[in-house]
Amino acid sequence: MSSRMRLLISAAVSFVFYFTWSYWANSLASNDQALVLRSALVQGTLSGSITLGFTYVLEAVVKRFGGNCFSLAFVVPVLCSVHSKSTHNIAIFNTFNSALNLSAKFLSGQCLPGTLLAPLIPLFIQSSITIGVNVINQTPNLWLTVAPSIFFTAVYGYVYTFTLLKSKD
Repeated sequence: MSSRMRLLISAAVSFVFYFTWSYWANSLASNDQALVLRSALVQGTLSGSITLGFTYVLEAVVKRFGGNCFSLAFVVPVLCSVHSKSTHNIAIFNTFNSALNLSAKFLSGQCLPGTLLAPLIPLFIQSSITIGVNVINQTPNLWLTVAPSIFFTAVYGYVYTFTLLKSKD
């Protein structure tokens, strides 16, 4: 099966599952059937669409970071380096550098596979969009509606990442 076909099937399954889940979850919290149906359509459409975007971003991130390892001791300086170069930030950066240089000696040879980090970027984007759209929609049972979407997207992200890496071998 081609990756495009697999992606379209995943999006369709995502739509049907989250439409059904949202309809059930929100019918527990509201008797307004129009609102319940609208919430189910919003969540189903959003989940199907986000599955497409999530998979595209995940493939790009895996391609970029999947085979790399990141030293745990050097993650903070990379994050700090994107901030402004004010005196305060430079002092914080230098303090972290000193602490991390000591940590690097201790953690020498230990690293975090890029595979573990790859799904986090698209998962954060997906979660933010899902929560935001459902807040705007005034979904009656927000957390019961979005929690499975976020959880299963994380599971899907890691399974898909390992599938991508396995197919490279």
